[in-house]
Amino acid sequence: MANHKSAKTRINRNNKRNVINSARRSRVRTFVKKALEAIAAGNNENAVAACRTAEAELARAAQKGAVDKRKASRIVSRLSKKVKAIQA
Repeated sequence: MANHKSAKTRINRNNKRNVINSARRSRVRTFVKKALEAIAAGNNENAVAACRTAEAELARAAQKGAVDKRKASRIVSRLSKKVKAIQA
């Protein structure tokens, strides 16, 4: 256990950030899943809208450090590739 006040403060802060980041990652996964479901349904308009919101959530999560920026970019790239395949 921590013996210094600063170490105890750091533990509390890390726990708070962990809760926030976990919620943000969960939110991102939800939006990505909704986008994939819209793509699977084949509805172009819904798929584009869902991918747009998922992309925004991923960008925000990457900016806040909840998700690695390269991972976010990779997921956005794969989603947009699938949306383009529907449009063709």
